[in-house]
Amino acid sequence: MTDSAAHERWMARALELSREARGTTAPNPNVGCVIVKDGAIVGEGATGPGGRPHAEAVAIEQAGDKAKGATLYTTLEPCAHDSHRGPTCSRLIPEAGIVTVVSAIEDPDPRTAGSGLDCLRDAGVEVIEGIGALEAREAMAGFLMRIVEGRPYVTLKLALSIDGKIALPSGESKWITGEDARAHVHLERAHADMILVGRGTFVADRPGLDVRLPGLEERSPRRALLTRGNGADAAGWEILNDPEDIFRLEDVNDLLVEGGSGAASAFLKADLVDRILIYRAPILIGEGKSSVGYIGLDRIADAHGRWRVGDGTMLGIDRLEVYERVRT
Repeated sequence: MTDSAAHERWMARALELSREARGTTAPNPNVGCVIVKDGAIVGEGATGPGGRPHAEAVAIEQAGDKAKGATLYTTLEPCAHDSHRGPTCSRLIPEAGIVTVVSAIEDPDPRTAGSGLDCLRDAGVEVIEGIGALEAREAMAGFLMRIVEGRPYVTLKLALSIDGKIALPSGESKWITGEDARAHVHLERAHADMILVGRGTFVADRPGLDVRLPGLEERSPRRALLTRGNGADAAGWEILNDPEDIFRLEDVNDLLVEGGSGAASAFLKADLVDRILIYRAPILIGEGKSSVGYIGLDRIADAHGRWRVGDGTMLGIDRLEVYERVRT
C-alpha cells in the first residue's frame, strides 16, 4: 500500500468518527481522530459531548505509550488556543511523542487558523495537509458555517409524493413515506443540534421531534418554532420570529427544518437552506398541499444553477434525494 493510500485509509476512519459525533459537540467541531503505529490503530476518538474532551486528547489517552513514534490523523487542525476546559492539542501531540500529523483541513477559528499546525512544525512534528479535505468539510459543515458565516448549517427535510405534495387537501399527511424513510429522518435528527417547525405544523401535529432509534434516544435535539407570535403556547420551545434569527442562536452548528410549507418557503426565500433532503414516496396525491410556496423567484432562469444533486439512495420503497446549495 502506498503512503497516499494508507493516509486515505486511516483518514477515512477518522471521518467516520467525525460523522458519528455530529449533533453532539456544539459549539465545538465534531472532530474525528485516529492514531496509527506499525500499520494498526492504537488509539482513536471523537470530540466528546458538549465539545470536550477533544478528539486528539481521547485518542492519545487511549494510545498511551504506543503514541510514541506514531502518526495521528485528524479531520481538523489541532487547536492552538489555551482553554480552562482542557489541554491545547497542538502541544499535547508532541508531548505524547507523535512524529507525524495528517490533518484534513485547517481550522477557520481565528484562535487557531494555522497556528496549530505551525506549533506542531516548531516542535519537530511532520505535518501533512489536505487528505480527505472535501469529506471533512462535509462532515463538519455545521461548525464551519457557524465560524465563517455566523449561523448554523441548515438542512430542509421534505416528505413528498411523486407529484410534490406534502398532504391531502384536508391536511392529512401521516404517513406519506414508509418506515425506512422515517427511521432515516430520526437519524438526521440525532445529528442535528436543533429542529425547527412552523406554526402550522406545531398547531396541527404538536410534534415531539424526538429521536426514536434504539441507543440514540438521548440525542433528541433542541426544538424551535418559527412564528410571528410570542410562542406563549410552546413551553420548552425556542422561538424564532424570522429565519434571520438563526444568526443569534447559541451553540447550534446544525439546524434541521422539518415542518410545514410555510417554514420551508420562508427559509428558501431567505436563501438560508444549505441542503435539501427529499424523501419521495411512490404515491400520487393530485390535488393537495404543495411543499413550498413563493420563494422569491420570478423567472425560471433565476432558478437554474442554484442547486446540485448530491448522493441519493433507496430507503425501502421510498427514495432519498439530496440537493446541495451552490454558493460561491
